[in-house]
Amino acid sequence: MKLQIKSDNLSPFAGISFINYEFENIGMSQLIDKELGSRVKCFGFSYSDIIKNFFNVFLSGGDCAEDIQTHLGSHLKSIPGNKVPSADTILRGIKELASKNSNITSKSGNTYNFNINTNLSTLNIKSLLLTGQLLKDTSYDFDYDNQILATEKYDAKNTYKHTKGYFPGVASIGTKIVYIENRDGNANVKLEQAATLSRAYNLLKENSIAINRSRMDAGSYSKDIIQVVASNSKLFYIRANKSVELSRQINEIKNWETVEINYKIYEVASIVFTQFFEQENYRLVIMREKSNTNQIDIFTGDTFIYRSILTNDWESTEKEVIEYYNQRGSSEKLFDVMNNDFGWKHLPCSFMNENTSYLILMAMAKNFYNYFAEKVSTVFEDIKPTTRLKRFIFRFISVAGKWVYRARQWVLKLFTNRPYQALVI
Repeated sequence: MKLQIKSDNLSPFAGISFINYEFENIGMSQLIDKELGSRVKCFGFSYSDIIKNFFNVFLSGGDCAEDIQTHLGSHLKSIPGNKVPSADTILRGIKELASKNSNITSKSGNTYNFNINTNLSTLNIKSLLLTGQLLKDTSYDFDYDNQILATEKYDAKNTYKHTKGYFPGVASIGTKIVYIENRDGNANVKLEQAATLSRAYNLLKENSIAINRSRMDAGSYSKDIIQVVASNSKLFYIRANKSVELSRQINEIKNWETVEINYKIYEVASIVFTQFFEQENYRLVIMREKSNTNQIDIFTGDTFIYRSILTNDWESTEKEVIEYYNQRGSSEKLFDVMNNDFGWKHLPCSFMNENTSYLILMAMAKNFYNYFAEKVSTVFEDIKPTTRLKRFIFRFISVAGKWVYRARQWVLKLFTNRPYQALVI
């Protein structure tokens, strides 16, 4: 094997220049600095410099701020006009954007920390409007869930999964994260959730975004939460918990309809729901299937497995309600993407409020990536809007290239036969 080494300053991540350009071209930097304000002038780097380059780290295959020092800094500095901060500056910027925790006392008298970062949450929504991923005066479907983030940080608390961590609530519209609130890992899922959802709905409403349907699991099955969801959504679908009263009503059902859902046979029925809201016309959609173990249910006294969905939708069939609710599994994939592609399982800061800033910024990075991937997918046949980040890096970001100054202008020279020219800078 013969080897020839050339000293040309080529970058193996030249595709990141396209992301850098799009970030500036659509006005993301201007939006960030307008919403977050300026940093102390002697610091030298604006919040837009910090956030843009932090995005670049993850979109180039890095997984922590330190990668800008050890692997990616020289390549990012080769982009004309790109001011690249150090890892310490990035982390310092994240901490500057943190907000103070709020103390919430439960009915039992226990106190828990919650973190609400209004500035970054507002910036996230406005960035989605800027990229056209959300449109004003348009109705969307809304999902909410909480996730345990295991971590050994200083203020992490023991969770129900027997690990230390945080328990953030995350609201999404489709594949886009629209709101995040952090909370202690030992906080009950229903604690303050009605207030959390109110803040999420109000933030969307303030930006002229309406909610058509809301969809949540049994962690939201509580009277005060249901009231908030119902008042902010045209329709809602919430998984119901078992109870003695609910089982009594189920036992009175005489007419069950047989349907096929995802290649399995179920029996379904609907009843008027009166457990919390006697005056409301709410509906409980119930599905049941035979238990494989033939174990008798202590509530119903039979060998069926029951699942119920509370809704105000009386127009859809039972099958349509169940199939729509089951689609929330796609929203739960967001956590897998955030954990493995955008660094949620490796929190960089020592305290919850600082890590909340990080969670929201990484959600913004993910949202921006979705916007850019959809744009690239119109040109690159092997890239789809749903392409995971690792594959996108291999197929788009990882291309040899260099910036050269020619005829009084900067030109990006790429060594590839891929159709980058269709995304002209």
